[in-house]
Amino acid sequence: MRIRNPTDFLTGLLFLFFGAAAMLLSRGLTLGTAAKMGPGYFPFALGALLCALGGFLLARGVLSAAAGGWPSLQIKPLFVILSSVVLFSQILNPLGLLLSTALLVLLASAASHEFRWKEALINAAVLVGIVLTVFVYFLEFQIPVWPAPGGRGM
Repeated sequence: MRIRNPTDFLTGLLFLFFGAAAMLLSRGLTLGTAAKMGPGYFPFALGALLCALGGFLLARGVLSAAAGGWPSLQIKPLFVILSSVVLFSQILNPLGLLLSTALLVLLASAASHEFRWKEALINAAVLVGIVLTVFVYFLEFQIPVWPAPGGRGM
C-alpha cells in the first residue's frame, strides 16, 4: 500500500480517531431514537459521521492519483491557536462574549502567515455577530455579553 496523498491520509486518521473516541465515550449514555434523542445520540451520530468522513479521506489518500509530499508540522500556528482558545476560556466571564470572541479570532488569525489586520477585523466582526445571534438570542445561553461591572465575572 502506497500513500499517495499524505495530507488526506493523515486527516482521515485524525477523523477516525476522534470519531471512534466520541462513539466509545457515548456508549454509556442512552441513545434514544431520532424522534426522542437521548444524551448519547448526538455524540454517537457525530462520531459515526466523523468515522465515515475519515474512512473516505483515508481511502482517498491511498487511491489518489496525485502524489504529494508529507506535510511538515508547524509548531507556531498550533501553539498560537491553542493558546487563543485557552485564553478565551479564561477571559469569557470577565470580558464578556463579544470582546472575548473578537480577541479569540484576532489571535487565532495571527497564526497564519497570510495575516492581515483588515481581514482579521472584518472576520472578527462577522463572527461576533454570528455568535451573538446564535448563542445569545436564539439559544439563550446565560453568558455575559459585555464586561462585568467592576471586572468580575458571573
